[in-house]
Amino acid sequence: MEALKLNKFLESFGKLENDEKEYALEIINKQMSDDNRKKIVNRVKESRANLKKGNVKKGSIKDLYKDLEND
Repeated sequence: MEALKLNKFLESFGKLENDEKEYALEIINKQMSDDNRKKIVNRVKESRANLKKGNVKKGSIKDLYKDLEND
């Protein structure tokens, strides 16, 4: 179903004038940037929550390797 929607979008997009295509791409890029920004914000919130819960280990690279070897 989604492939059909994408094909229709691409078909319609192909019929646009170049300036309309550029404008559409600007909008798409802004939407993608916003989505990525939201994902980063959510990941930071998750990381902070894990830090508060004590689910995060701190240390040097050596400590990390030692910890990995013990698993």
